[in-house]
Amino acid sequence: MAEVDSAAASQARTLARKVLQTEAAAILALVDRLDERFDMAVALLRSCRGRVILTGMGKSGIICRKIAATLTSTGTAAVFLHPAEARHGDLGMIQNDDVVVALSYSGETDEVLLLLETIRRLGARLIAITGGTRSTLAQAADVVLDCSVVEEACPMNLVPTASTTAALAIGDALAMTLLVEKGFREEDFANLHPGGKLGKRLMRVENLMHSGKQCPVVRAETRMRDVIYEMSSKGLGMTCVVDGEDDVLVGIITDGDLRRRMERGGEILGLRAGDVMTRNPVSIPRSMLAAAALNILEQRKITSLVVVEPGEPPRIAGVLQIHDLWRMEMF
Repeated sequence: MAEVDSAAASQARTLARKVLQTEAAAILALVDRLDERFDMAVALLRSCRGRVILTGMGKSGIICRKIAATLTSTGTAAVFLHPAEARHGDLGMIQNDDVVVALSYSGETDEVLLLLETIRRLGARLIAITGGTRSTLAQAADVVLDCSVVEEACPMNLVPTASTTAALAIGDALAMTLLVEKGFREEDFANLHPGGKLGKRLMRVENLMHSGKQCPVVRAETRMRDVIYEMSSKGLGMTCVVDGEDDVLVGIITDGDLRRRMERGGEILGLRAGDVMTRNPVSIPRSMLAAAALNILEQRKITSLVVVEPGEPPRIAGVLQIHDLWRMEMF
């Protein structure tokens, strides 16, 4: 391992702290600038019947891509349009029912300004995120959001750092406000994020439960000898109990129920499932998120939940075990 020069390391940390403080200050300065212009921008985006199109050059373009990704993942259809490529055919991406969000710190970026005539001709609306509130871009926009900063975090005050951080923060503020106003729910987020660790965490119960022939089920009149066989063959340490012509859920029998009954003494094999079962078991809908189901299991200190179909009376869809959630390494 290479030796570290303590003086150089101290200087590096000092500079790093200055960078973070400068960027944090740039974001905090935005708070007092939130006014009716932000409200107007949100209203434009919320009422957009087409798509939200983000455009910007260089590092501003990279920020635009991130804002577009955040909007898309939270229920607002958004795409990135490279302003240089737009002049070579991609202008067809813009339609009259779209809202264009243009990001240029100076407000005078040539490639972005060349889009203005087309945006106006098509009738699309324009939101400018810029530090140049009197710039050409700002004057052409329907709404201007000020992302100006006192200084960049760059020691030479040249490299876009604090300004791009401020612009990204404005994009996040827009996206999160829209998320709330549209009533975007955790379930909606789960539908848009099926992959990776996040997708596992937001997976629905119906994707993890034991159903069909894997689900242990007996009738209330089933003799205990057959109940024990069903529990043993399915290997879930429990069985659901149904009754009636419609196989309505009436109870469950767990390994714990069997032990407690045996401790009381008497002949257990001569009993029926209805004599041993726990009535009114905890049940959950198949559409519930796995995270919520795990919380119920842990709060109630149980290992299995009966999953039911929507509607009444309750009919079995499957069984969810806590071990299935742990095995997925979801949390």
